[in-house]
Amino acid sequence: MNIVVEKQPKCVATLRVEIPAEKVQGQRDQIVRGFASKARVPGFRPGKAPKAIVEKRFEREITEELNERLVNEAYDEALKQENLKVLDFGMPENLTTAEDGAISFVSKLTLAPEVQIPEYKGIQVTVPPLAVPEEELQSQLKALQERFADFKDLEGRAAAMGDFAVIDYSSTVEGKPTEEFIGKPAGYLSGREGFWIRLDEKAFLPGFAAQMEGMNPGDTREISVTLPDDFPVADLQGKQITFSTTLKELKEAILPELDDEMAAKLAPGKTMAEITEIIRENMAGERKRRIDDMKVNQIVAHFNSLVDFDLPDDLVNQETQSQADAMVRRGVQAGMSEEEIESQQNEIFASAGHQAVSNLRTNFILQEIARVEKITVSDAELINHLARVAQSRKVSPKKFIKDMQRAGRLSSVRSSIAIGKAIDFLVENAEVVESAEAVLTEE
Repeated sequence: MNIVVEKQPKCVATLRVEIPAEKVQGQRDQIVRGFASKARVPGFRPGKAPKAIVEKRFEREITEELNERLVNEAYDEALKQENLKVLDFGMPENLTTAEDGAISFVSKLTLAPEVQIPEYKGIQVTVPPLAVPEEELQSQLKALQERFADFKDLEGRAAAMGDFAVIDYSSTVEGKPTEEFIGKPAGYLSGREGFWIRLDEKAFLPGFAAQMEGMNPGDTREISVTLPDDFPVADLQGKQITFSTTLKELKEAILPELDDEMAAKLAPGKTMAEITEIIRENMAGERKRRIDDMKVNQIVAHFNSLVDFDLPDDLVNQETQSQADAMVRRGVQAGMSEEEIESQQNEIFASAGHQAVSNLRTNFILQEIARVEKITVSDAELINHLARVAQSRKVSPKKFIKDMQRAGRLSSVRSSIAIGKAIDFLVENAEVVESAEAVLTEE
């Protein structure tokens, strides 16, 4: 068997295979004997039909099995001969049978990238202290009060920071309606009626609320905001957007007392002290999870800053689409309309592409670390993992595992578990520095 592998950039290679006639004939004879031993041919007892009749009757099936066997043997031989790490062998092309019976074909291979991993033990990560800051607990309690707040109209004074305002607004950019300026739907930026806003720097767009100070119900004011250079809508990055804003109502929030009476509304039989402790414990658990994520993100960023290698275009395209789909789902769950999502399509795919490259590069690095550290996943670990997934989906574990096996997905699940174990290994071996100045990253 003559095998030639021509490597190209971007983790692609062309495999050229020539299989001599004697090998083809040997395999064919073996397959024919197998068919002949089991074939049921009218007029003959099972297994007694002449070879020539069996070959003629089952020509298509014999040829299909022959080609499949020879192609798979060629792939195995290429792996051994060239010491390749192949992600996808592709489909055989130009499969040709010569006059003497020899077979040749070409296949496009997708190769795993060559990864040179840097030192990965003792990576320094900086995280905030694990203890829940008292101000964050108080902020949660304040948010709880606001959920049960009553609102009353404010009269006799102008709007001030901390008030709640009900407004109508429309917007323009460079004198044109925003949607006309960008040539597509602008969602909430274009305008709203009866829109509630708290006069707070974090509300709506930075700088908007402060410009509403001093307004009285019935007043209309032009409020201009310069959008940041990283604003999600690329056509508006760095642009000044002007909102024609009418204050319809001004309201004050009347917060309930944090007492046992309020606790009874939240959880009958609980005191406010008990509810506060439950909130603290929940916040502690969430804080630990986010700090763990910070450690992982810093380790990933460390590798991405040091390691660079080509990735297969097909994999990048698949992962980009997957990331874009996930971003759209999150947008829909957050209340974005189809028009808003469509207006940000270019930005979504740009962000998805960046994330795809980072994810793939990280996965290959972690797979290599798992290989070097001999991190493996036993059959028992794989089955237990799949059983937990099946339970969470409320399906039969036995059926779920069989379905995954039929779909050929067990190897990818095993790889994912190994990657998770590699991450745990890196975190355990990291140098963790707690700093009060470290900021818990937003999700």
